[in-house]
Amino acid sequence: MRPILSKVIYKMQKNLVIVESPAKAKTIEKFLGKDYKVMSSYGHIRDLKEKEFSIQIEKNYTPQYVIPPGKAKIVAALKSAVEDTGRVLLASDEDREGEAIAWHLSEALKLNPATTQRIVFHEITKNAILHALENPRGINIDLVNAQQARRVLDRIVGFQISPILWRKVKPALSAGRVQSVAVRLIVEREREILHFVSEASFRVIATFILSDGKTPLKAELNKRLKDIAEVDAFLKSCVNETFTIDDVTTKPVRKSPAPPFTTSTLQQEAARKLGFSVAQTMMVAQRLYESGHITYMRTDSFNLSDLALGASKEAILAAYGEKYYHFRKYHTKSKGAQEAHEAIRPTYMNKLEISGTAQEKKLYELIYKRTIACQMADAELEKTTITIAGGKVKEKFVATGEVITFDGFLHVYMESQDDDGEKEQENGLLPHVVLGEKPGMRQMVATERFTQRPLRYTEASLVRKLEELGIGRPSTYAPTIQTIQNREYVVRGDKPGEERKYRVVTLSDGQIASTEKKEVVGIDRNKLIPTDTGMVVNDFLMEYFPDIFDYHFTANVEKDFDAIAEGQLVWTKALDTFYQFFHPMVIATSAVKTERKVGERQVGTDPASGEPVFVKIGRYGPIAQIGESHNNDKNTPKPRFASLLKSQSIETITLEEVLKLFDLPRLIGEFEGNEMTAGLGRFGPYIRHNSVFISIPKTLNPLSITPQEAIQLIEEKRQKESQRKIKTFDAEPGLEILNGRYGAYIAFNGTNYRIPKNRVAADLSLDDCRKIIESAPAKK
Repeated sequence: MRPILSKVIYKMQKNLVIVESPAKAKTIEKFLGKDYKVMSSYGHIRDLKEKEFSIQIEKNYTPQYVIPPGKAKIVAALKSAVEDTGRVLLASDEDREGEAIAWHLSEALKLNPATTQRIVFHEITKNAILHALENPRGINIDLVNAQQARRVLDRIVGFQISPILWRKVKPALSAGRVQSVAVRLIVEREREILHFVSEASFRVIATFILSDGKTPLKAELNKRLKDIAEVDAFLKSCVNETFTIDDVTTKPVRKSPAPPFTTSTLQQEAARKLGFSVAQTMMVAQRLYESGHITYMRTDSFNLSDLALGASKEAILAAYGEKYYHFRKYHTKSKGAQEAHEAIRPTYMNKLEISGTAQEKKLYELIYKRTIACQMADAELEKTTITIAGGKVKEKFVATGEVITFDGFLHVYMESQDDDGEKEQENGLLPHVVLGEKPGMRQMVATERFTQRPLRYTEASLVRKLEELGIGRPSTYAPTIQTIQNREYVVRGDKPGEERKYRVVTLSDGQIASTEKKEVVGIDRNKLIPTDTGMVVNDFLMEYFPDIFDYHFTANVEKDFDAIAEGQLVWTKALDTFYQFFHPMVIATSAVKTERKVGERQVGTDPASGEPVFVKIGRYGPIAQIGESHNNDKNTPKPRFASLLKSQSIETITLEEVLKLFDLPRLIGEFEGNEMTAGLGRFGPYIRHNSVFISIPKTLNPLSITPQEAIQLIEEKRQKESQRKIKTFDAEPGLEILNGRYGAYIAFNGTNYRIPKNRVAADLSLDDCRKIIESAPAKK
């Protein structure tokens, strides 16, 4: 009996460490001995019910948590492991969400506080894990309550406003406290662009030739000219003008590196340098963290640990020498910094590269270079400004150049900038000039330029704006941006540019010549664009709930969460204050009766029938309508409907454009004795020919597509279909061998079967196919 007893005692002494992800568990397990067992909860194990309100308002806002059906087996396995252990260590992430996961584990598993401890770390390294084990603590209920407050408040807003949207706009819509504010930013920017009126002016650049007769010097006039008359007068005054080098100034300039990455700056820089979406950046960063390569990736702190600072110094001295090193200590300035306690950095500064996917390697390199650069010396530059004056002309020409005299941190890393429209590049090295020198003027060019419209948001610039306003926190930026796209309030897409004419006036050899040129402006790639649904929902929320979706109000709610996390505010009291302010608005809005649907706009009258023409949001998106709906009058003609094209908006579409939509479906012509018609369906524009539907690409319009273009699309589809079919059998019409995305396969009566790798698809007989089907494993 003695060996069995000792085995039981040993089993009970074992420590159970619970983390939220299997990848994290695998990495931690490497650092712990046989006395530790590491298990994963696979994220949250309790949450509010998915389709029920689950908040007991009358019982002091008590949330009703449940274990989702998919988590029942995980919870059972964890409970079993808890029974066989002496001590439980909850090691979920160190932010509010991680603290809430630890608390939910403690509650769901009914853990004994005497044998349960909380450990936290912001990097998965052996030293960090061992240090955490030496310094365990209890669950911080203030952090838990801050997370509960966010979850409950967001549930209240979503569940009480969304049903109103279903009735007033269309079914299946939703509103969210932060997501709706993000949509508001994008909608307001779109309207700024729609109402923007560009103003023209002329930029004048002169090319001078220095005294040696061959060295050119380009300089720009120090003011913009208003119109063509002013340009003409100025250029005439410069004919036979004598110019002089009026001033030369040279001064040193220093550039300092950007601080190490926080969540938002990593998302912005990964978008600019690597083309990553915000969600993609967080997914890759999570993998790097869980593999032990970087510190925790949800943080708004610029702080670096003394260990990281020392390791950075060693790496810089070894690679570049003492001249390139400069110690810096950064301090966090963001509103309500509350997540992790250190910036995002590599866990080992001597590790220049890692093994992993291409995306992981690129993001790691970005984080490594940014961290190293922030501890490097300033870049030193020399800025030279040359001023050229005329004898009779009051305005002066200015040439500016910058030369790097010491690259410093630029040797490793340079922060990218968002494209802020038209930027004029400075010259590099300027030629040597002498004060009083009289250069000759070779040519003067006045080019018409226009004020730039506001830029649409990218995912990264939206994150920056949300952070500036104090809306959301590192853990919420990516989910917010993903949600507004999933709900189809916003799309990430492209906008074609518009052709614009501009004038160029040139003075050369005493002669003034004017030409007109064309350029394409306003091209947008991967920008956030509001949909019609997003704009209508935003307008409705701003009309009836303006205070709830106010930028400052939303930021103040975040401050309340911060106060709860710091133990300065009772979470249920904060919820009650919000609810007493918010709920009366819900009741008042629900009682409002409107004659027309929200967002409906009358664009005019149909000249053929005299009926009014409307555009509005329909069940499947924006639609046009001719005629009124008279539910009780059977003698009145029913209204007619047509879908809008994806390039059209209910906000800007004209009556003429709407009426053209009712020409669809339209006859294009005949092909092989059958009619070709163009139409617009739920999934976009199409051609119908011989009962076959062919999608019309974005480059063509169903209202103007020609017979030749339609025939080409039909033939292209046929060619693709013929390439898709490898083999058919007359004896078994329902059986085909087809080409698929992942290779050849057999299709039979609606079921697909894999072809073994050692068989050639084209050589298979009907009997071969039948044998493959018979030997295929049964579908689960």
